[in-house]
Amino acid sequence: MAAYEVSEATGWDVVPPTVLREGPLGEGMVQLWIDVDESIGLADLVRQDHPALRRMALFDAVVNNADRKGGHLLPVPSGHVYGVDHGVCFSDEPKLRTVLWGWRGRRLVPEERAVLVALLADLGNGLGETLRGLLAEHEVAATVRRVERLLSTNRFPHPSPDWPAVPWPPF
Repeated sequence: MAAYEVSEATGWDVVPPTVLREGPLGEGMVQLWIDVDESIGLADLVRQDHPALRRMALFDAVVNNADRKGGHLLPVPSGHVYGVDHGVCFSDEPKLRTVLWGWRGRRLVPEERAVLVALLADLGNGLGETLRGLLAEHEVAATVRRVERLLSTNRFPHPSPDWPAVPWPPF
């Protein structure tokens, strides 16, 4: 749910619509089912310089996604690509693991910087309040620090030498 809230705050529509619902075992999240374009090969997709994947790579750096596998990418016929399975995000320890390293070290473009600046402001206001209802305070603070670091370096992150860069299995 927290990943959806951050996705909405960026305006990038990375995470499919997600809501909290009461169920037979208590409260949980429900996500809209996405029908994918099965003609798109995921192994080929992750090697493309696709704008939706670039945004997703930056989104993953913000939420500290430790498990972005190829199978978590949902390309749809319109050309948009959604990302799912955000259960291993928001750790306060750097754990970014992804198949989307194609932009590592690249400079942020002005539109990406503008989104991060707005996101940082929102983390100090409404989004921050929402996330504090879903995450621990230290996880929200770590998210703020990650956005600040992205803005200060003005670059996509590089893989950590201390952590496996790609989740296993990658697809």
